Amino acid sequence: MPLSVQPYPFQRLAKLIQGVQPPADKAPIRLSIGEPQHAAPSFVLEALRDNLAGLSIYPLTKGSPELRQAIAHWANQRFQLARQPLDPERHLLPVAGTREALFSIAQAVVDRRSHAEQPVVLMPNPFYQIYEGAALLSGARPFFLNTTDANGYRMDFSRVPAELWEQVQLVYVCSPGNPTGAVLGHDDFAALLELAERHNFLIASDECYSELYFDETRPSVGLLQVAAALGVPDYRRCLVFHSLSKRSNLPGLRSGFVAGDAAVIEAYGHYRTYHGCALPPPTQAASVAAWNDEVHVRDNRRQYREKFDAVLEILAPALPVERPDAGFYLWPRTPQDDETFTRELYARENVLVLPGSYLSRHAQGMNPGAGRVRMALVAPLKECVEAARRVRNYVESL
Repeated sequence: MPLSVQPYPFQRLAKLIQGVQPPADKAPIRLSIGEPQHAAPSFVLEALRDNLAGLSIYPLTKGSPELRQAIAHWANQRFQLARQPLDPERHLLPVAGTREALFSIAQAVVDRRSHAEQPVVLMPNPFYQIYEGAALLSGARPFFLNTTDANGYRMDFSRVPAELWEQVQLVYVCSPGNPTGAVLGHDDFAALLELAERHNFLIASDECYSELYFDETRPSVGLLQVAAALGVPDYRRCLVFHSLSKRSNLPGLRSGFVAGDAAVIEAYGHYRTYHGCALPPPTQAASVAAWNDEVHVRDNRRQYREKFDAVLEILAPALPVERPDAGFYLWPRTPQDDETFTRELYARENVLVLPGSYLSRHAQGMNPGAGRVRMALVAPLKECVEAARRVRNYVESL
């Protein structure tokens, strides 16, 4: 493995708290990892069990027609794609979760032969660490764009050196953002689409948190939605990545999809026949059930709203923290450096968070994650409330 690939944030976290003995009289609460803990939908589990006989069949890389049709139907409705509906035969592929697909897409599309200079992959900073690893292991150079409160946690593409654009082959965006929860709007995506047209790069839009918004009348906007509204033909240079992990509380199912540019999807499908990660038939049947239902998704959002309301009421008087646009993370400033805050909070209160600097890289003279921590409100409401009280106790003791 190249030395440039850094340890994953959770490896660094384990090293940070190594040897620390938290108080035994306080039950551990982990807000460090974004692993949904709401109950998986019972009807999805039933579909999984009812289709175990499918394990005797080799699955197709492109998945079953039923799965592709369920995905296309969901995406066409959710993102208002009636003017240019996704074709389940041309525009999408099921994938084993967004993590696998976000990594492998760089391996499939970055072309180290087409330029004399090293290819460049743009990404937000802080970011989901897969983007960086995918860029490096594809032979590209990552270029980080800081997302801070000063720019509304959005990628400011005016900060990309003009001479760099001709080397850019892939741009990762994440909306709603991890860890900031910022949602890109129509104008943000439209500006990015114009840049892609001008400089001929592919957009990889990570939208795995898209269904965790707070206002039922204002769902998050997606890249394909804007591309369709602008008449981008055949979703050229656009790919979106979606998952059932957050939407349906099924992180262990490892099921999602990538959709967009038909020519890229065709080439990526060819790559994936060698990559060898087709979804097992029981997983596909369970996924069909999940994509075809919205009731459990609305209830999921309700549960997150309750947790944010309760936790923010407790934390806001003691810690600079704001409700995000969407997602399930809080991204507060800390009264100490983020590593000290994380370690001491764990030592005194047995609550584990993730240092923000572990999710960022030093770029443009700063590490935009420094002095912040990521808190994932994935635990049950009672645990999240207890964690918030302990965090406040720790902050007020300083």
